[in-house]
Parts: sequence; structure tokens; C-alpha cells
Amino acid sequence: MPVTEAALRARPQFRRYVAARVVSVAGTLLTAVVLPVLVYRLTESVAWTAAVAAAQALPYVLLGLLTGRLQRGSVVLGADLAGAGVLASIPVVWLAGASSPWQVLAVAFVAQALFVVSAVADDGALTTLVGDDGAEAGRAAVSGSTTLVQLMVPLLIGLAVVIAAPELLLALAAAGAVISALLVRTVPRSPAIPEPRREPGGALRFLRRDPAARTMTLVGIAHAVAGGAFAAVLLPWADAELGVSPAGDARLALVVSCWVIGGLIAAAITPMLQRRLGPVRLGIEALLASLAGGFAVLACTHWLAAVLVATLWGTAYWVVVCNAVEHRRAAAPAQLRSRVDACAVALTHGVGFPAGAVLAGTVAGATDPRIGLAAGLTVLALGIAVAWHPLLARTRG
Repeated sequence: MPVTEAALRARPQFRRYVAARVVSVAGTLLTAVVLPVLVYRLTESVAWTAAVAAAQALPYVLLGLLTGRLQRGSVVLGADLAGAGVLASIPVVWLAGASSPWQVLAVAFVAQALFVVSAVADDGALTTLVGDDGAEAGRAAVSGSTTLVQLMVPLLIGLAVVIAAPELLLALAAAGAVISALLVRTVPRSPAIPEPRREPGGALRFLRRDPAARTMTLVGIAHAVAGGAFAAVLLPWADAELGVSPAGDARLALVVSCWVIGGLIAAAITPMLQRRLGPVRLGIEALLASLAGGFAVLACTHWLAAVLVATLWGTAYWVVVCNAVEHRRAAAPAQLRSRVDACAVALTHGVGFPAGAVLAGTVAGATDPRIGLAAGLTVLALGIAVAWHPLLARTRG
């Protein structure tokens, strides 16, 4: 009999597990906001900001390699403690007066890689803690507990970075990683149970052979290129085009939060849209809305209009992502679902997103942030054009 969320929340060990996940997610969101701000303050360079955005996305390639292979609480503990040390290196070097964008770039990659390792092992530890019957309710409880964190942390950190040095905020993230590690120690440990060796290839074969999953994944890579382009130019664009400085401007909190807010809206409305439109038609319409939203952002010159339009774009962007995830899960064999999810994320967020950041950073460095974003949106437009007939055929079928 499936275990309910209420029953799980009554267990002290599960509450500590959820607390560890909440602290970990908060720390990751903090670094996602602070590291680009820090490198832009150090360099005032769109190329460096783009490089940090790419470095924070590249580790998601690890998802395709590690999912299902890490279940030990000791892995989570080690990754959290190592992440704390990596993050703490920035305030230490800052106090010594030797801050460097190269260090920020390295920390962006290593800290995110450790977070990915921790998240994968954490998910395996959840099954160990609650059993197969409680895994679905456990994930729902974790998701519900982290939703408010995902909404509030970017806003609060966007405000905090106006009045506090980014290096001090990274010290806070390091402390959070230590707290997460201490909480994780309460989770029962078990040996890792590797999935069958055939599954990575099986997941890739499914993505290659299933027509809808293949098309959605390929256009998803192009879609992620546009997302990476926006992440790369966000701060330089806000500074140069909207007059929102990354140093001392409280409006920065809204600028860095707009896509997170859009993502939360998307998570809430995607199930309803799927029921009304079906996943394939929704995928087409959300892709077109995302493309239109990106070009609408390019047209904005006032900061408030830009925040509102970017939030709408973020909503459409994440509807595309959520819809693709749910469609793949419904179509994939049960034993392959986790691998299919991981491989798709590795291809989109781990490959497409950093590629978009590099593309936009290169173009924007030679021209300006708007043209850098336009380059990423052009890739998305080409991806939609290539996928148009296969997707349209699926709606008619």
C-alpha cells in the first residue's frame, strides 16, 4: 500500500532529510545568482559572465552517467562537505585581496558538479529511507517543501547582493552545505545498487527510436540554447540596456527572479494545459510562445516591462520543459524512466544550455547583449522549423 506524505512527514528522519534537501537547494540557488554577479563585478565582461553560466550548466551531463548508480548517504555527505570547501575558497581568497575571475569560473563548475552528484545520490537515499512504496510521496513532499525556497531565495539574494559583498553570501552558502551534510548523516546508509549496464544504452535507444521523444529532445536542445543565451547576457543586458546595475540596485532582485517565477507558474499550469491540448500540441504551442517571448524581451527598453515580459517568457520556456518531461515519462518503459529523464536533461541542459551561453557570450562580446540573445533565439527558431513537420504529423496522427 502506498505511503502518504502525511505519514512520511511524521517520521523524524524523513523531516531531517527534507530539511537537508531544502538547505541544499537554497544554497544552489544562492550560488546560481551570486557567482554571475560576482564575475560581472570583477570583469564587467559579458564573455566572463557567459563562461560562468556555461560552467554552471555543464555538470548536468553527469546526470546521464550517474543516475541510479549513487545511493549512499556517505556520497551525499562527502559531496556536501567538498562543496562547502570549494565555496568557502572564494571569501578566503577575497579576504586575502586576491580575487580572480578564473577562481569564480572554477568554483562555478566544481560546486555545481558536486551538487549534481549530491542530488543524484540524495534521490537514491530517499528510496532507501522510505522504500519503493513511499518514493513517489517522498518526492512530492520534497518538491512541495522546496517550492517556496525556489521562489524566495533568488528574490532575497538579489536584494542581499545589493547591500552585502557577494563573497560573504558565498560564505553563507558554504555554511549551508555543512548544515546539509550534518542533516544527511541521519539518513540510513546502504550500498549503492547499480542499474543494469544495458540501461544507459536503452535510454538513448528509446530517445532515438521513439519519434515524439526524439523530436522533443532535439528541439529541446535548441530550446536550451536560447535559455543558455539568456542566462549568459542577463546581467550585461540589464546593466547596459535597462539601467539595472548589478552593484547597488534593488531592482536586480526582480531581474534575476523572473525566470524562477515563470518556472513555478509553469509547473502549476502544465498539467491542466496537457489535459486540454495534449502533450504534442502543447509542445508546439509552448515552443512558439517561448520563441515569441524571447523576441519580445529583445524589444523591451524599460526595466519593469522587461521583468514582466521575461516572466511570461520564463513561463512558456518552462512549460516546454515540463511538458517534454511528462511526455517522455508517459511514453518510456517503467524501468527506463529515470534513465530517460537523466539522458534528456544531460542533452538539453548539459549540452544545449552551455552551448547557448558560449554562443551568446561570443556574439555579445563582439557586438552587444541583445544580438547575443538574438543569436540564441535564432537557433531556437531553426530548431522549431526543423521539427515542425514531425510534430505537426504527431498531432494529426
